[in-house]
Amino acid sequence: MRSGVIAQKVGMTRIFTDAGEHIPVTVLKLEKLQVLGHRTNDKNGYTALQLGAGTRKASRLTKSERESFAKVEVEPKRKLVEFRVSPENLIEVGAEITADHFVPGQFVDVTGTNQGKGFQGAMKRWNFSGLRATHGVSVTHRAHGSTGQRQDPGKVFKGKKMAGHMGDTRVTTQNVEIVSTDADRGLILIRGAVPGSKGAWILVRDAAKVALPANAPKPAAVRAATKNEAPATEGAE
Repeated sequence: MRSGVIAQKVGMTRIFTDAGEHIPVTVLKLEKLQVLGHRTNDKNGYTALQLGAGTRKASRLTKSERESFAKVEVEPKRKLVEFRVSPENLIEVGAEITADHFVPGQFVDVTGTNQGKGFQGAMKRWNFSGLRATHGVSVTHRAHGSTGQRQDPGKVFKGKKMAGHMGDTRVTTQNVEIVSTDADRGLILIRGAVPGSKGAWILVRDAAKVALPANAPKPAAVRAATKNEAPATEGAE
């Protein structure tokens, strides 16, 4: 099991193949994605990597947060996520994971918070057909209909599909294809749409239901940490 990555959604575009076919893609950007810490089975009961992405002003951090970043000599990160990994796929602290961590043609699982739609009716929220257009139905054509049974059980069960808040939930889309990557610019192009608004943080992992390609880098495609990188303590005073 390899580590996933934290990416930021740039938006959607399309690319053209040599045959002239256009492919809609979502562009994700990796921004200074670095390893911040390890979680080991002996100490924590499980094996995982703590990753951080983006940048954040040191003045906006608490004292304990500044100390934790200064301890690993990594600049403050905006987004922190843990990824479960196999013990043999641990990566050294401070290493930067690049976009070629995934290979073209590979399938991945993408997790994000989808766009909020506010309060919506049952037809839009649950794809109900609504009531009949004629034969005694008036005014309530878009109503969801009956919500219960009879005197027994005499209640509406929890989880009943009704009108309510739609969207703004954590969603995972499985088995989406990596079209191409650009390690120099930190870009990953994924076929089709992924959950989330522009600028949202997206988690990308190897697909759980599809085998990992043989040419995928293990434990990861990394760029070694540079010693001249500014520590987190600068500017905090």
